[in-house]
Amino acid sequence: MSSTQPRGLIGSARRALRVLEIVASEGDGVSAKAVARKGGFTLSTTYHLLNTLVYEGYLVRLGHGRGFGLGYKLGPLYHSLCEALDVDEAVREELNALHRQARAAAYYTVLRDTDVVVAAVADSPRYPRAQPLDFGFHEAAHATAFGKVLLSALTPKQRRDYLTNTGMPKLTERTRVRISDLNRELSQVRRSGVARDIEEFRPELACVSAPVRDADDRVTAAVAFSVPVAEFAVRYAELERHVRAGAARLSRVLAGDLPSEPPRFSAV
Repeated sequence: MSSTQPRGLIGSARRALRVLEIVASEGDGVSAKAVARKGGFTLSTTYHLLNTLVYEGYLVRLGHGRGFGLGYKLGPLYHSLCEALDVDEAVREELNALHRQARAAAYYTVLRDTDVVVAAVADSPRYPRAQPLDFGFHEAAHATAFGKVLLSALTPKQRRDYLTNTGMPKLTERTRVRISDLNRELSQVRRSGVARDIEEFRPELACVSAPVRDADDRVTAAVAFSVPVAEFAVRYAELERHVRAGAARLSRVLAGDLPSEPPRFSAV
């Protein structure tokens, strides 16, 4: 993406948001001094920002001088975003079942207007998610399997506008950086109904994805699995089978044709 900043940004608002990010990443008990150090702020400015966010309910001051933590106003914001991304408990249950069945980190991504957004992730210590693929991740669609599925569903103009805005940065030696090359692959994705990336987003990582369709057969979301690239070479056929079946089931759940009672699997 372009590094040029738009005009009219409010510096104090950006600093407050940066404080929220730091507290979220550090977890409960982070001190004002640690926030100041990580944010590059003076201690005085940091205290003003922290006190404002505490007053507004976006942070809490923990008892016995234990520092700061995230506040309870963030919960409703998170749930509102989940609703905007059309992620409910049914989707989470299905994704968790897919994760256990496929023995791989599972992702549910959606088209929000023309943005490609990770809306839910299911993983475990044994099969962890790839970083930074977490809830809200909305970059590198050209280099991810789920991104390719959703880009293939856009009109040529929508796709061109999207890629013009985001660019196609070279993330690894295998990342496609020419629109013509990507368009050829996306044509194949539309025909086959499955996309993959092998070390295009991150070295040593491979993913496979399939489209989720609405009642009118339009692609509105995607299911994906990620595994280490060495494992992918051995398990590709199995993972493709699971991702196709999972995407088809989620399509039926979202259309109301299937109750959300996914099969039970042992913990992984």
